[in-house]
Amino acid sequence: LKLQFLYLIGTSPLTMRATTMRRAIARLQTQRRTKAEVVNDTQYFKKILIANRGEISCRVTETCHKLGIPTVALYSTPDMNSKHVKMADEAVHVGDAPSKDSYLRMDRILQACSDLGVDAVHPGYGFLSENADFSKALAAQGVEFIGPNHKAIHAMGDKIESKLIAKKAGVNIIPGVDGEIETKEMMFEVAEMIGYPIMIKATAGGGGKGLRIAWNKEEADVEWDAAKREAAASFGDDRMLIEKFIDNPRHIEIQVIGDKHGNIVYLPERECSIQRRNQKVIEEAPSTFIDQVTRDAMGQQAAALARSVDYHTAGTVEMLIDSQRNFYFLEMNTRLQVEHPITEEITGLDLVEEMIRAARGLNLTVTQDQVKINGWATESRVYAEDPTRNYAPSIGRMTRYIEPEGTGVRVDSGISEGSEISVYYDPMICKLITWGETRDQSIERMNHALDDYVVRGVNHNIALLRDVLTSEEYQKGDIATNYLPKAYPEGFAGHVLSDEEQAKVFAVSAVMRHLNENALTNAPVKNRTLYLTLLEDKTVAKVAQTGENCYTVDLDDVKVELSNVEWNVGGPLLKAEVSVGGAGFSRAESFQHLSSKKELKLTLQYMGTPYEVQALTADQDAVVDFMPAPKVLDTSKMLVAPMPGAVVDVLVSVGDKVNAGSELMILEAMKMQQSLLSQVDGTVKAVNVAPGDTCEDEQILIEFE
Repeated sequence: LKLQFLYLIGTSPLTMRATTMRRAIARLQTQRRTKAEVVNDTQYFKKILIANRGEISCRVTETCHKLGIPTVALYSTPDMNSKHVKMADEAVHVGDAPSKDSYLRMDRILQACSDLGVDAVHPGYGFLSENADFSKALAAQGVEFIGPNHKAIHAMGDKIESKLIAKKAGVNIIPGVDGEIETKEMMFEVAEMIGYPIMIKATAGGGGKGLRIAWNKEEADVEWDAAKREAAASFGDDRMLIEKFIDNPRHIEIQVIGDKHGNIVYLPERECSIQRRNQKVIEEAPSTFIDQVTRDAMGQQAAALARSVDYHTAGTVEMLIDSQRNFYFLEMNTRLQVEHPITEEITGLDLVEEMIRAARGLNLTVTQDQVKINGWATESRVYAEDPTRNYAPSIGRMTRYIEPEGTGVRVDSGISEGSEISVYYDPMICKLITWGETRDQSIERMNHALDDYVVRGVNHNIALLRDVLTSEEYQKGDIATNYLPKAYPEGFAGHVLSDEEQAKVFAVSAVMRHLNENALTNAPVKNRTLYLTLLEDKTVAKVAQTGENCYTVDLDDVKVELSNVEWNVGGPLLKAEVSVGGAGFSRAESFQHLSSKKELKLTLQYMGTPYEVQALTADQDAVVDFMPAPKVLDTSKMLVAPMPGAVVDVLVSVGDKVNAGSELMILEAMKMQQSLLSQVDGTVKAVNVAPGDTCEDEQILIEFE
């Protein structure tokens, strides 16, 4: 195999590193020491290959460069110009877009290690990070795996074996059956024995894949098939186990770190209960729910489990906890966790460095009695998806991308302006992390950071994140894993504006339109009357400039004042202090300008949600009702793609008769599968795609007579 080398640029730091992440890592470093420890005349390892992509590859590269260790990145064909490639000292092409042809090709990664003199590999998370065969193959080649030994990976990676080991180690176990459930009939028998609801779990699962909840026999019948299919596609292993589902639980996890000298330390818990599709969306550390007694009990059980498998790196023991603080083992992830930054923020530790030290045979930098909680940290996972359309993934190019900055703000991303979000990989844009001395301060900083985060070219979930963080339940810490379906039983539809918030949106829209009009004329004016429409609400806005960067906007029923307005006309972000109805001015708020061209409308993003406001002059308002309405495509006799994705299977042919609710097709996007059902009774007239094809969002897949 001939490998392509994209960069061979020495070991000096690169200017392409993310400045926000660099600040965060530098802060962690200075809390403990100012230079890397020298071991046998070399700093840890000669060269580390990072067997991953995106933000976690960037994250590991940061710590390696901090320690003076050169890095090698991997890239698939579409990732050639990605941020993680530019940050590394060398990069190796490992194949085409599908993971099985690139990031999962152990043979090509092992060859790269040999060709480039790599003596250690950090796997990140996902891909080969929990593959025992990969760990063994590296060891056979004399390359250190920066992770646990292969026996620990195997033991904890199999959900059946890990449950038996945890039980033996004295860890609390969820009621269920110790062993594989081989058939659907066995599942029904177990369910009758332990009672519904049940969790149907892939034995090799992780990250929410191959996991389904069934509340009755009818749901179990359907979810069994879906879980097995997804497990086979994701892990090549469709074995299942069944456990009792703990209703209304919290999902709380314990970070452990260990070294090769037998030292095991547990760190403060992470609260991970805000989830969609069994995947985490918002995390925080510590948890509002956990007291010190429970924290120590959970930590001691997690450490005992780690010791039982001779664990010597970073790992996470995930648990479910009920309303009485009874906690139960869920699984152990034998890798660096996605949400590890919030633990770093409240402990001052660099977990990637701890992993590298452990792999090199060094002691941990901290003992159990030195672990303290400093402040509060929140993490929001910003995804390229549309939460108003059942989290449909979004693909495309980042046409504009500006990361937020500020005190206590950290951005871990693998994205830069011009980056492509592909159907082949996870839809995460970034992990946005904020630290504060208190929980309230951490949340406040997160809200401001989300408001300042400019993402253009793809849909995103910032509106959902913003809505959750400002909800009364979240503010009080009253959350559980069912929070999202409970808070949005009909699905998330965007933030619902209060009267005061709507007045702000109207006023800022009027000022934006006013400044736009002035920018297009040689005779700018200070006053202008505009006619505004937002959804069904209309108002007249009288705009007046009252001073430098100061405006008043008289609406039909309230006066709004804007002070210290900062906006480059046409730019993405307007900031202003706003007063509604004579109340005091708010702290500077951010309003994003998305567009102002379509049908005399401008689209404004506020609190993460876009609002389309029609802003007309008097002449335009007089004729707008005479404009023809746009035509709408009739899709009643079509199956339309709800998201971009790859066609896994087509279950019908031309001429087949189907009923409403019949399964027609299976799509896969960003490693998740979705069954597409018929919405009508009818006969198939045309099938426009075949297995292996990719489809665009809203593409017509099947037509009916």
